[in-house]
Order: sequence, then C-alpha cells, then structure tokens
Amino acid sequence: MVHLVLGATRTTMHRFLLVARQAAARPCGRGPGGCRGGRTDMALRCAASLAAGRQPRGPRREGTVRWSSAAKASAVKINEKASREKILTLESMNPQVKAVEYAVRGPIVLKAGEIEKELRKGIKKPFTEVIKANIGDAHAMGQRPITFLRQVVALCTYPNLLDSPSFPEDAKKRAKRILQGCGGNSLGSYTSSQGINCIREDVASYIERRDGGVPADPDNIYLTTGASDGISAILKILISGWGKSRTGVMIHIPQYPLYSAAISELDAIQVNYYLDEENCWALNVDELRRALNEARAYCNPKVLCVINPGNPTGQVQSRKCIEDVIHFAWEEKLFLLADEVYQDNVYSEGCQFHSFKKILYEMGPEYYNNVELASFHSTSKGYMGECGYRGGYMEVINLHPEIKGQLVKLLSVRLCPPVSGQAAMDIVVNPPVPGEESYAQFIKEKESVLNNLAKKAKLTEDMFSKIPGIHCNPLQGAMYAFPRIFIPSKAIEEAKAHKMAPDMFYCMKLLEETGICVVPGSGFGQREGTYHFRMTILPPVEKLKILLEKIKDFHIKFLEKYA
Repeated sequence: MVHLVLGATRTTMHRFLLVARQAAARPCGRGPGGCRGGRTDMALRCAASLAAGRQPRGPRREGTVRWSSAAKASAVKINEKASREKILTLESMNPQVKAVEYAVRGPIVLKAGEIEKELRKGIKKPFTEVIKANIGDAHAMGQRPITFLRQVVALCTYPNLLDSPSFPEDAKKRAKRILQGCGGNSLGSYTSSQGINCIREDVASYIERRDGGVPADPDNIYLTTGASDGISAILKILISGWGKSRTGVMIHIPQYPLYSAAISELDAIQVNYYLDEENCWALNVDELRRALNEARAYCNPKVLCVINPGNPTGQVQSRKCIEDVIHFAWEEKLFLLADEVYQDNVYSEGCQFHSFKKILYEMGPEYYNNVELASFHSTSKGYMGECGYRGGYMEVINLHPEIKGQLVKLLSVRLCPPVSGQAAMDIVVNPPVPGEESYAQFIKEKESVLNNLAKKAKLTEDMFSKIPGIHCNPLQGAMYAFPRIFIPSKAIEEAKAHKMAPDMFYCMKLLEETGICVVPGSGFGQREGTYHFRMTILPPVEKLKILLEKIKDFHIKFLEKYA
C-alpha cells in the first residue's frame, strides 16, 4: 500500500514539474528583461507545492503571484482525472433505508429549523418564535425533571456525591445498589446485553405490583434503548420469508411512524387496520379480521401491534376491547406487540389503563400459556419525560426457548443499552415508597405533572370543539391531539400544484404564518379523504392557550381564503 501511494505521488509530481517547465519555456511577454524573480523557479516552486498538497507561495515581494493559464488548466485536468464517481449514491444505497419515512422529524420539521435560523438572523416574520408542537419531548417544552430520578442518576454518575449530605439516604441506597450491579462499580462499564440484573428484578417487581400480583420473571425482561430499540429488535427476529410467505405486520392507522419505518427498513409487509374515529378511535375486531383476511392473499400476517394509550390518537382502550384483541390473536395465531409507554398518561374519567399481560393472565391458562406477547415501556413518557436518557424495557412471554437465545444474541450485537438510561428506568419502576425520606416530594412532583397534563388535554379538547371545520375526539390519554380538519377543494387543488398532500400543505402554511410546527396526519396514516394533524399538549398552559388561539385564527382565515 505504501509503495502504491508513493508511486502515485511521484507520478503526480513528475507531471506537475513537466507542466511547469513547459510553461516556463514560453515567453512571458515582458520583453528582453524577462520575468522578475525567475519564471522557471516560480513555476517549479508552484508545481512542487501543489504536488505536496500545499498552496503555492510567490516570491517574497509585494503584489500577487500570477499563474500562467496553461499551468492552471493542466492542474484542473489532473484533478478531474484524479476524482471518480462516489461508491454510495441514491441509486446504489440500500433501497429499504431509502423507503424509510419518519414524519415526526420530516420535511415540516426541517422547514421549522430553517425558519428558526432566519429569525436568529433578524429576518422579519409574522411571529417571534417557532413553537415545536411536533414531538412529545416534555423537558424541551419546559417540564421540570423529577428530583429523585435525577438525584439517583447523579449519584451513579459521580459516586463521590454519595458522601454529600445534600442527597437523601433513599436515593443513595438505590444508587449504591445500581453501582454494585455494574462492572467496577462504574456506570461507565458495559453491562450484560439484557441489562443490569438488579434493575431487571426491579422491573419484574413493578410489573407484579401494577398487575395486581400477576407473576413476572426477571429473565423475561430486556432493558432497551428506549422502547423503540425493543420494538425494532422483536420485529427483526419475527420477519422472514419471501413473496407471499413474507411476514405481514398489522399496525393500526393512524399509527406511530416508528412502526412503518421499521417495517420498510426490514422489507416486511405493512398490513393496515383502521381505528374507528367515529367511536373515539376504538379498536374493532371486525376491522382486524377484514385486514387479516385481505392480507393473506399477498403475505403471511403473523404480528399484531397495538399502542395503548394511543399515539397519535390519545384513546385508552377498554378492558373488553383488549380481551377481544387477545382472543383474536390467540385464534389467528398472531404474535402480539403491546406498546404501553403512555400507561401513566390517562386523563378522562371512566378510563383506566389495563396492561395486555394482566388481561391475558386473567383470561385463563389457555390464553396465558400460549399467546406470545412482547410489551414495552420507557422513561421518555409518563410523568418522567426523560427522553434523552433513552431508557426502556420490554417483557417477552411465551417465547420459544431457542428463540430466546437468538434474541439475546441479536441484542448482544449492540453490546448493551445506555447504562445511565438503565439507571433512570430503575427509578421509574422503583420510586420512593411511603415512609421513605423522598416520598412526599416525589409524589407531589409526579401528581403535579399528571394533573397539569390532564388540564391541558381538556383545554385542547374544548378549544378545538369551538373551531368551525375542526373535530377532535376526547383526549383520554397520552400526550397528543389528533384533530380532523376540513380542507376546502380549492386548497386541495393548490396542494396538488405544489406536489404536497393537502394536510402537509395546511401544516406548512400554519408554520409559515404562525410559527407553529405540527405534523400532518398523512405522516401517521388516515382514511382516504380525511385530513388531520398531530400536536403535542406539552407546552406550558399559557403558551398552549396562545398556540390554540393562533390555530383557531389561522384555520378560520384558511377557510375564508379557500372557500
């Protein structure tokens, strides 16, 4: 390799020197006196500098150095010959990656970033800031961290603080236990691929408490990089086959784009089933059966995904609905994926979170011993909002023992999930309890966050119900509103002229005129002929009021303009 590089370098230098000598041999046009400073020396120095990768310098005198046009042209030709086509292009890249779309951080968010840069440069807009209501990032919207969680993670990160009187003893106790499970008592060490053992034990204990005593085995718990990591891992191990035997993955529409993105990346078949918007986004088994029967003509459906509470729709499924879904999965031999990251976010009276695992257990051994179920939770949502720690877990039950080994092997490729995220997850499942020093402050902060979210959910629902041309179902849970919007035919035609989906056109106009960034419903999927957008309810109450008023004013003007 060294000889090849040296040979290439010598060849390049030789060609530069030849060009320089040829240029120096030509008359300079200055008459009998020739060139000051010696044209030959100048050309040779320039050629040598270029060959060595340096910028040429002229004689040490005032003024600028003039290169001959012949030397310049030859240098350009040599550089052109040295360059070649890129190996990785849009045509040669992995087509499955190119097919991936993720609307939550799609074109409209990129446009919002451009507008923010323009505002910083002093370019005038009809607004002074961009309000990013496109993503459920609680802390970015001003939510304060839970003190106890941050205390434990701080102690784990910098153990010298364990001697500080500023930290409560219950936080120190948890931090010491976590550190004892780490190699070298350090958060900076790798953990087992499945996660720190004592944290998996705490997750299992949490699930048992949550589900009223339903047993949970730490060996069925896998700590993950957020819930997304677990969902992607399970899908990877489930997808197989070619042609009509290719795995079909049933996802509800509207859906969270992680699912469609993962399905595209893995080259699986997306099987859509629609939630019932007229019935508060309920999940209907007849619709499941329609989607399944149609899909069997072109793929092998074997995975059924459910998000409860819902994203982007905010519904909380009833116990009866979950029972029906479990029976359907048992009857049709489907692997169930239950995305339950919003399990703490339930606001409407009469609504209650029921875990799929609890209902499965209560339906009896015929179901509990046979239905394969993976359920997911995260530090990113709930009352914690710790998105950046990327903490999460999945519990997988009724997995074939040989597949269990394959799953651990797959997870071991990424070594282990972030250890600070594992520590944060531990505090979610092992918070202060009555009688401990930090309990009063912890429960006060937790209830404050959840009560505030319930207030904002009701505020959003009430405001949208007053705007003509907008319909919004009750926000029963999660962190979002997904209102249906009426878009006039003239606006639809203009959207087509701009090669945009009508709701993308609407959301882009909303952003450009008000600074509010929301995600068009087409990024989540929706029934043909209906249009929506998703917005988070996370901004502080006063800012949320302003945001909703701006949407109201914009929508009325939009209808007038395109009526």
